[in-house]
Amino acid sequence: MISCGRLIQLAILLALSAATHCGFPEGGLFPILEPRATPDAPDGYTPARVPCPKTRPAIRQAKTLSTEETSWLELRDNSTFPALEEFLTRANLGGIDIAAYLNGIVSNGTTLPRIGIAISGGGYRAMINGAGAIAAFDNRTTGSTGKGQLGGILQATTYLSGLSGGSWVVGSLYVQNFTTVESIIYGSNAFLGSLWQLDDSIIEGPNDLSVTRYYRELYQDVQGKVEAGYNKSLTDYWGRSLSYQLVNASDGGPAYTFSSIANDTEFAAARAPMPLIVAIERTTGQLQIASNSTIMEFNPWEMGSFDPELAAFAPLKYVGSAFQNGTIGRNGDCVAGVDNAGFVMGTSASLFNQAFLQIQKADNVPEFLLKAINNTLADIGDENRDIANWPNPFYKYNPKNNSNADSTILTLVDGGEDLQNVPFHPLLVSERQVDVIFAIDGSADTKTRWPNGTSLVATYERSKAGVSTQNNEFPKVPDQNTFVNLGLNKQPTFFGCDTNSSNSSGPLIVYLPNAPYSYESNFTTFDLEYSDSERNQILRNGYNVATMGNGTVDSEWPACTVSRDTVGTARRTRQFQTPTSQN
Repeated sequence: MISCGRLIQLAILLALSAATHCGFPEGGLFPILEPRATPDAPDGYTPARVPCPKTRPAIRQAKTLSTEETSWLELRDNSTFPALEEFLTRANLGGIDIAAYLNGIVSNGTTLPRIGIAISGGGYRAMINGAGAIAAFDNRTTGSTGKGQLGGILQATTYLSGLSGGSWVVGSLYVQNFTTVESIIYGSNAFLGSLWQLDDSIIEGPNDLSVTRYYRELYQDVQGKVEAGYNKSLTDYWGRSLSYQLVNASDGGPAYTFSSIANDTEFAAARAPMPLIVAIERTTGQLQIASNSTIMEFNPWEMGSFDPELAAFAPLKYVGSAFQNGTIGRNGDCVAGVDNAGFVMGTSASLFNQAFLQIQKADNVPEFLLKAINNTLADIGDENRDIANWPNPFYKYNPKNNSNADSTILTLVDGGEDLQNVPFHPLLVSERQVDVIFAIDGSADTKTRWPNGTSLVATYERSKAGVSTQNNEFPKVPDQNTFVNLGLNKQPTFFGCDTNSSNSSGPLIVYLPNAPYSYESNFTTFDLEYSDSERNQILRNGYNVATMGNGTVDSEWPACTVSRDTVGTARRTRQFQTPTSQN
């Protein structure tokens, strides 16, 4: 971690670039979207045996980062340095020698500042809003490197986390080998006019498939998993349906796995941030609240948790193998294919299982699919409609702390069910040394479906309780009423570098809540259909939220002035001191 003063200066430099705005492009001709070269599941959606690697897969204790992540970070730090230098140099900040400034940060052997981006849950609304912010931060977006634009922040980012609807934008970008938002919206490919055809209801499937064929493919994919001996849940059907909108393949990509991202060219070469998707572990009868939840993460190499109740990670590719007490038996087989990309995204958004049940009221649904869904409901019970059943790689592992150690099924639920709807958690892990987090909040906390800081409050309360012992502290934030009364839910706000606070271990939070800058983007969370016009307007509004539209919405945004902590309110105004030029 770098010092608080350095964080302030870095945040100043980043924010000073937000002086002008040209908006998300209207469209045009973009490169053809290419499917990922090698979907690597051995038998589509059906898990199947594969040769075990020379070093047999095993559970590791979560005391440090994995060796894969540690090695990747060395490459990524080398990539983010020139990206950050280029971005800040382009901002033309009054003659400041950016290269000397950044070299000064690392000259004493400290790590280069690491940036994280966290995209909240909130269904398609949050997905599209988050995509607008990503487009604003991506120097590949048309016009994003013009004067005052924010293009380049994404290239300087180390971690990109998503939860529920936010996981859909993260997953969709990465299963297309870290493509651009523009390519997803306006590109063409062999199968669809573009991805994210949200006017085609997920209940009835894409226009290029007959409804009957769509339903039959859903049924056959999930049935293959069942016949291979794995438990199903509504999330299997939900995740497969999502894939038809989010994965660039005519059949929804049943063989596309999340672990195969590790081998994609952009990520393997550390030319893309590390994707992190968040879900929550549930034990029988447990009510999820921020203070008791065990937060699970999926990354390209592993799934697991740093939280003390589990404190372990499993190799994601082989998570379907018969692990017991941390290992696969000497004569046990290695199994791959459980970590289907759609199933991972569906798990993070399992709350939408209930919305998917609208299929029971749709026309032309074949009897065999309705019967399969109803049988699933009968098996899991009404109280478990929101679950995703995974084979438990932590079976018999660390039973003293692991509450699910005696179950062969690992039950996961929507990552936002504990009210932490912005996925800060994996970015707070101290070993990751994240210094600045851009929090894209598309939550529907209020009656009118805008954010009010609930997620930040939940994460702050959890941090105060010391639940996640391997996490850095989360900065102090006000309660929800104060958020709304002070308008902090309508403008960017910085939290975490209060010079009067003893908390210096945590990152600086740059909070970017969804607000009606150019469009009323407060759609209902469970809306399952959006016209192209609605999709594009929400996207453009998300872009405007990230850039503060022209710098005219708040003239003080370029000067990085935000609120100050006053007695009893936690409102703060920070007058940041920028690095001065020699002139």
